[in-house]
Amino acid sequence: MIASTTAHPVLLCIDDDPLQQRIVERLVGAFEHSSYAYEGALTYDDGLTALASGRYAVCLLDYQLDQRTGLDLLREAQRINPDTPVIMITVSDTEDVDIAAAEAGAVDFLPKADLNPRLLERAVRYAVKLGGSLQQLRALALRDELTGLMNRRELHRQLQDEWLRSARFNRPFAIGIADIDHFKLVNDRHGHPAGDQVIRHVGQVMEATLRRLDRVARVGGEEFAILMLETGRREAFIAMERVRAALAQAPCLLDTQGLTVPVTLSIGVAISPDDAGKPDALMAIADRRLYVAKRGGRDRVCIDGG
Repeated sequence: MIASTTAHPVLLCIDDDPLQQRIVERLVGAFEHSSYAYEGALTYDDGLTALASGRYAVCLLDYQLDQRTGLDLLREAQRINPDTPVIMITVSDTEDVDIAAAEAGAVDFLPKADLNPRLLERAVRYAVKLGGSLQQLRALALRDELTGLMNRRELHRQLQDEWLRSARFNRPFAIGIADIDHFKLVNDRHGHPAGDQVIRHVGQVMEATLRRLDRVARVGGEEFAILMLETGRREAFIAMERVRAALAQAPCLLDTQGLTVPVTLSIGVAISPDDAGKPDALMAIADRRLYVAKRGGRDRVCIDGG
């Protein structure tokens, strides 16, 4: 890895030809309107590690690497961290390669024979701008608009990933389903804007109370889900009790009305792999336990039965 120590945004070039690396570095150094630090990776593995780190403003990726293709590397990196815009560079100026690069996730395609400072700088500028727009769109697609938490789609994706990791390493994890008690009364008495404020308040309290490695999602209406990594039954119960108690002690202040609204949660919890053999089944068990908590008087955590 050829590393840079400057404060400029960093351009990563993944190419197994040292001569091509030096050519690209000189081209980047000749940019007229922007300044980039340069880092190069000469192998597939080093390139994948670097690109997946998300540390770079943009990446130039050679089509052919170590008898493997840049397309393979790009697909792998996209699964881990899709935020760095990638420009594919290659000696082959064919439509098939151009289309394949776009389908793999590249934002642009440049033949090596055409490279010059002006063309490359323009392509980098375009890639960074487009990459920022795509990142915003991905965030909108994966986040709940009201709270900024994960939405249901992203929760299910992360739940599936954690299920596979858990099965591979034989490690437990937990899922909690939480519902705001008597939420309809909040809307009826104070209006829907107040209800929205209560929902945002609950999400903020959850994120402030849980560990950084836990994941909170709004999965619909007044319902939330909490994915707790590396967590067994006892630890999950303690974590959900901490959330429940924190919220019970932190009523929501309605800004427009100058009122405080007490808020409590009912929570159902399921543990993998003890409680279910599939992610959807695990969610269903947590959901059933949520309703056991509701029937038991609300403002409580249920982690068994159901």
